Amino acid sequence: MEEIRAKKRKVKSPLIQRGKMDITFFALVSILLTVGLVMLFSASYAYSFAYFGNSYRFIIRQAAFAVVGFILMMLISKIDYHVYRKFSWVVYIVAVALLTLLIAMPPMIDGVDYKRWIVVGGLTFQPSEIAKFAIVLLFSHLIAANHKAMKNFKFGILFFGFLLAVVCGLVVAEPHLSATVLIFFIGILLMVVGGVRLLHVGLCGLVGVAGGALAILTGIVGYGGDRIKYWLDPWADATGLGYQTIQSLLAVGSGGVLGKGLGQSVQKHLWVPEPHNDFIFSIVCEELGLIGAMIIIVLFCALVWRGFTIAMKAPDKFGALMAVGLTFQVGLQAILNILVVTNTIPNTGISLPFFSYGGTALLILLCEMGIVLSVSRSCSLQKV
Repeated sequence: MEEIRAKKRKVKSPLIQRGKMDITFFALVSILLTVGLVMLFSASYAYSFAYFGNSYRFIIRQAAFAVVGFILMMLISKIDYHVYRKFSWVVYIVAVALLTLLIAMPPMIDGVDYKRWIVVGGLTFQPSEIAKFAIVLLFSHLIAANHKAMKNFKFGILFFGFLLAVVCGLVVAEPHLSATVLIFFIGILLMVVGGVRLLHVGLCGLVGVAGGALAILTGIVGYGGDRIKYWLDPWADATGLGYQTIQSLLAVGSGGVLGKGLGQSVQKHLWVPEPHNDFIFSIVCEELGLIGAMIIIVLFCALVWRGFTIAMKAPDKFGALMAVGLTFQVGLQAILNILVVTNTIPNTGISLPFFSYGGTALLILLCEMGIVLSVSRSCSLQKV
């Protein structure tokens, strides 16, 4: 009955959401965005000046995307999130097409054997960012429409597993291990929340792990073996493949409990390679110390908790799944980045949400947070 009422409410509801957005979630996004911009400037100005002769190159670009993204987030929060269901297959097909195109293109950077970026009108973006959203959107739509069939192995596992395998297969072929892992676990989480049998999920997980191992052993992901080797002993190639990890650990360790102070990092002065990207958290630890790093981790945890709270209050399964998937994406990506920076897991090249440099990635992220806020507005309209 609740699902029927939700469907009626969806049909009658206008395009514009009239409810109140979740202020806690909005505040957490705003704080992380602000702190992220401050830390990006602190981590990037030495590198930016050394290579481009302009200390403000990265922060100006990132701040511009942040402003546009923030405005879009607020606008999207006012749009009824049900409208995106109509485009779920379109977004998925576009993501697959872009990933396929990417594989067929030559590497964007000379001497680099991986292909992750497409340039359109001077803007550089990773199709994997669109693929993450495509999986969340399509899975949420299909599960909400067919939730009673999710315990069926053919539909709940084989059908969803095929959709997930297509995207993961294309992403791992770039190769982009971190994005593959992220997309895989987002898909698995939504399947579990959607009601598939845990035994079936276990089988699917084993197939996924076996597929990833096979990709490394057969050379599809040729650098995977080296990443594991120098993760276990980065000092085995201290000036080569282990260099970035070693410099990151030096930055993390030298920060101590209280840190050296904002702007006082030594490692960002051309020791940590590209400190404004994947390893920005090491500069956070060096400047803000253990306490500052823990506060940021708590903020990410609070964001995920609040997103899941919104999901539990959502008026329908589609809204709940969208909120779960999008907030889980942020949380898992943050966890993986921090684990890489501290050498807890092998270096997979994953960015820290709200912090790492990347204008289009930040833009997409803020739009996704707008959808979660749209779900929260719908929650406020429910009768107690």
